[in-house]
Parts: sequence; C-alpha cells; structure tokens
Amino acid sequence: MPSHIEFLVEEQSAESALANLLPKILPAGVGFDIHPHNGKSDLLKKLPSRLTGYKSWIPNDWKIVVLIDEDRGNCADIKNRLETAAEQAGFSTKSSQAGNFQVLTRIAIEELEAWFFGDIPALVAAYPGVSQTLAAQAGYRNPDTIRGGTWEKLLKVLQRAGYFSTGLPKVEVAAEISKHMIPENNRSKSFQVFLAGIKAMFP
Repeated sequence: MPSHIEFLVEEQSAESALANLLPKILPAGVGFDIHPHNGKSDLLKKLPSRLTGYKSWIPNDWKIVVLIDEDRGNCADIKNRLETAAEQAGFSTKSSQAGNFQVLTRIAIEELEAWFFGDIPALVAAYPGVSQTLAAQAGYRNPDTIRGGTWEKLLKVLQRAGYFSTGLPKVEVAAEISKHMIPENNRSKSFQVFLAGIKAMFP
C-alpha cells in the first residue's frame, strides 16, 4: 500500500477541492501533497520534466496522480499525452499495468466544476440560496454533459441565488463546496472514475 501520494493539478481551485476531499477518500495515515500549476497548458508543458525528476528519487511506496480538465478538448488525445509523459519517464500507469502502477492519470470532464454539480446537496449546504431541486432540472441531470462551460454555469446558478455578482472566486467556491461533498454519492461519472482510481491503489 502507498504511504504517500503526490497530486499534480492545473490550478489552485483543484488544490482547494482536493485538500478537503482527500482526507475523506484516503486511508488513515496516508500522506499527500498537492502541487497546483498556472493552468492546463503550464501543467502539460512541465509534466514530462516533473515526472522525470520524480523518477530519480521517488520511493517505491509513493504514487503520483495527475488531474487535468478536459476543457471541451479531445479526451483521448489528452489522456494519451498524460500516459505518454508517464511512460517516457519510466513509470507504470494504471492504464498500462492495472495491477501494480505508480502513476494515475485522470481527466475532469469537462471541468472540475462538474464535480460540484455532481453533489447538489454539498452545493446547497455551501450556498443555501441554491435550489435543492437543481439536480432534477433539465440541463443539470448529468454533471458531465452540462453545456456552455461548467464554471460559467456554476457562476450563473450562484448569481441567481444571490451570490458573487462580480464574478466567480473559483478557489473560494471550490473550498466551500468540497467541505460538504460526500465522495461516494457524487453523480459525476468522471469523479467516480477518479475515485475508483484512487481506491485501486489500496486493494
């Protein structure tokens, strides 16, 4: 079993969310560090060298998770780029060696904010003005297929409820909603795939 997991994410909002979610997911005693980047392009640019650096020192009982947004891009192409970077650095990945892997690559479809729409009770707990029936409304039933950008839709939902008239403070919102999230109850398929990947580290 791993004793520690390094998380590479594209921005601070993902860091804020994972800081609250990981203690709910990981077994007691497993350490973690979260390393945010300056956006998706920054993470993709630095990933090969970062993984090569890790390979030179990382203990065998440590693992690495790379989490990135789809952002309406080609999911297969993004996944291939992440997997290739890991394999070229000399790591085994869950996709290539499911039983004994050191790197897990995961994509939030289409953005991290879809995971928040996957847990409407958490969204309402953080911002009580939001309708409790939002999950049943057309356009919000499947968090991973919300059209028009999930962070833009989240801003509209929150503004209709009387919050954030001047724009979405993504880091603050990620921290507040994730405090209330129950991982196993999340309706986002991409979140459940992320969760299953983490749990596969602890058979």
